[in-house]
Amino acid sequence: MARSALMNVMVQAVMKAGRGLARDFGEVQNLQVSVKGPGDFVSQADLRAEQILRTELERARPKYGFLMEESGEIAGEDPQHRWIIDPLDGTTNFLHGIPQFAISLALERQGQLVAGVIYNPATDELYTAERGGGAFLNDRRLRVSGRRELSEAVIGCGVPHLGRGDHGRFLVQLRNVMGEVVGVRRMGAAALDLAYVASGRLDGFWEETLSAWDVAAGILMIREAGGFVSDGIGGPDIYERRELVAGNEHIHKALLSSLSKPI
Repeated sequence: MARSALMNVMVQAVMKAGRGLARDFGEVQNLQVSVKGPGDFVSQADLRAEQILRTELERARPKYGFLMEESGEIAGEDPQHRWIIDPLDGTTNFLHGIPQFAISLALERQGQLVAGVIYNPATDELYTAERGGGAFLNDRRLRVSGRRELSEAVIGCGVPHLGRGDHGRFLVQLRNVMGEVVGVRRMGAAALDLAYVASGRLDGFWEETLSAWDVAAGILMIREAGGFVSDGIGGPDIYERRELVAGNEHIHKALLSSLSKPI
C-alpha cells in the first residue's frame, strides 16, 4: 500500500515511539509509576513516548501545534494544523502486563480530522486512515461490520471506575444494552476499541468521559471504514460532550436508541 508523505511521517513517529513502549512493556515490573489521580496512573514510558512523538513530528512539520494528553495544548506558528496525541492509551492495561494498549495520533486541518494512526506495539497492529483515502490495518483495507441488528452484535464500551464517570448512569445504560446484544466487551483502551469497530471486530462502541486524544484518530478510522460516529444524542459534539457512540449505520442508530431508554 502506497502511503502519502504525511502518513509516512506519522507512521515513522508512531513506530519509533512504539519501539520504546514495547521495550518498557517487557520490563513492566521495573517501571517508575507516579500517581496522577484516583485509579489513573502515568508511567515514565508514557512520558518518553510523548516526547519521542513530539520530537519526530516537530522535525517533519515544525510549525504545527499539539494537543497532548500529558503536556496539554501547545500552539504552533501554523494555526491551521494541530497534532492530537495520546502516547499510551490503555495505561492501566500496560502497567498490569495486559497487551491491549496503543499510541493514538491524529492530525486536524482547519478543525477537520484529516489523518489518523493507531498502533499497538504489543501485537504490531498498525491502523491508518486519511480523509477520503480509506482505513487500513497494516495493508488490508477496513470496513465496518455488516450486521444490522443488535441481537447479532458484540458491543464494546468503557466502564467508569474509581474517581471517574457516572456509575449509576452507566449501570442503566449497560442494563439496557446487555439485554439486546450477543455480548458486551470492556477492553480498556478506547483508541483500540474504535479501531476494532473500523475493522469489524466490534459491531459498535460507546463510552463517556472521553477526551479528544482518546478518540480523534479512531473517529476518522471508523468514518473512513464506512461507519458512523456521534455524541450520545446523535450529534457532532463528541469533544464538547465527552461521549461517543459508534457503529455501522444500523447498529449506530439502534445503539443510540438503546442507550437513551429509561431503566
